[in-house]
Amino acid sequence: MNHMASRLSQQVQRLRAQLLRRHEHQPLVWCLLGLYGCRWRRQERSGGAQPGDCCCDKLEGASFAVLVAAFCLTLLFLYFWGQAKNDYNDFDWFNFGNLGFWFPWSVVLLVIATAFFTYVTVLMLLAVCLLSEGQKLYLHWSHKIGILVSLAFAIAATAVLSDLWSKEWTTLLLSFQLAPENTLMSFERAAEAGSDGLETDVTVSLDGVPFLMHDDTLQRTTNVGEIFPNRSDTPAAMFTWSELESLNAGSWFLAHNPFGTAGSLSEEDKQRAGNQSVCSLQEFLQLAAHTGKLVIFDLYRPPRGHPYRDTWIHRTLEVIQNESAIPSSQVLWLPPDLRALVQELDPDLQQTSGSRLPLEELQSNHIVRLNLHYSSMSTELVSEYAAVNITTNLYVISQPWLYSLAWCTGVHSVTTNAPQLFATMSSPHFLMTPDEYILMWILTDVLSFILILIIFFFHWWRERGLAFCSGRELHLDNGTYSKFKTEMSDIWSVSSAISPTEKTTNLATVTEH
Repeated sequence: MNHMASRLSQQVQRLRAQLLRRHEHQPLVWCLLGLYGCRWRRQERSGGAQPGDCCCDKLEGASFAVLVAAFCLTLLFLYFWGQAKNDYNDFDWFNFGNLGFWFPWSVVLLVIATAFFTYVTVLMLLAVCLLSEGQKLYLHWSHKIGILVSLAFAIAATAVLSDLWSKEWTTLLLSFQLAPENTLMSFERAAEAGSDGLETDVTVSLDGVPFLMHDDTLQRTTNVGEIFPNRSDTPAAMFTWSELESLNAGSWFLAHNPFGTAGSLSEEDKQRAGNQSVCSLQEFLQLAAHTGKLVIFDLYRPPRGHPYRDTWIHRTLEVIQNESAIPSSQVLWLPPDLRALVQELDPDLQQTSGSRLPLEELQSNHIVRLNLHYSSMSTELVSEYAAVNITTNLYVISQPWLYSLAWCTGVHSVTTNAPQLFATMSSPHFLMTPDEYILMWILTDVLSFILILIIFFFHWWRERGLAFCSGRELHLDNGTYSKFKTEMSDIWSVSSAISPTEKTTNLATVTEH
């Protein structure tokens, strides 16, 4: 009796599956099968899973698992690289140093990551739709290769960037520039935008003139390849000041448009930007003195064989004290070399540390300011240093959301490439307390859960209505399916259009409790 009941139950389940395959969205299913498995021919569309069958064989199951992994990793990398936008310029600068030419590789990487994520997501949606329609998965070999490529890209890109920019992961936890860099025009624009201070990088020329230059060479930001074609890779400090003055330090900005903002310049500003020259430290300090701005700079020691390799600090102090009108109190002295000697020679300089050091060491070195990477952002850290009159500056912050977070953390200042953007912000872009933030996510999760339940019950109700539609006849390929109720039970029958014998054979009775 139990065996007969089991057979009857299996027949009913099989019949129900046939009904659903027959009367539900068959054209949609065919389209899904075509897109997912390139099964466009009618004879290739048989893919329905019988009750109790596995949705796919072991190979297809492994392919689906790899698809899920690729989806998760590409999503993670896309979010990671999206949040790293604040440091795209550093990434492009790094590639320039290795490849020798400027190109917005950061944007290229973002586009590639978006393309891979979109591709994998579409395949995921197709697979889920096919499973919901009771179809077996047959992923086409070309898609399998595409998934493997997407997975390899996500793993390789994440590994490389984690090795080179491991500090970027901190950004996830914390979750333009209008003139050529290090030119007099750029600092004038920063002062006009309301910046409180100016930041740059300084090295010393072969004949002892400190000048502004971020890179080791002149190749990226000047036309040294045209003026001195055999010296493109020569360190910038190995040029005399007269040679440096002969270079154009602004035309590259218009040619490469590294920040995508050159088009916003007026024709007059474009002409001026295209004629900028290498800026000396003296010119920079004179501008700061005239505008009353603080200055901070990294000081690069000249390479071996340079006549000022051992006296570069003294030469820089001479410019500050004797060749410019800036008060020493406006200078935030960042170089850690010979700090005690510098403090002795010019005690009015604001000694600034670029490292997180114990409070005792900071106080013994007369440190009054910290200059830290924004990944060191911490309310507790800022408060701890502020308690002993040490202020905190974070670099480089050029995104409003990151600036807002620094604002709420309590830092005293930030170094940025977008002063004109932040000058318009009268408050942080987000004004939520931690409790409000948690409440927002709890409500989002609850609403998402309710929506999922509604979709689930609607799908269940629709299938139940198709399988147990009382008083209807549904025509199959080889017969008619009907249901009628008696006092004792529901009678399910399939009447064959071929012979009465088949009609009797397919008669089944299921007791309804």
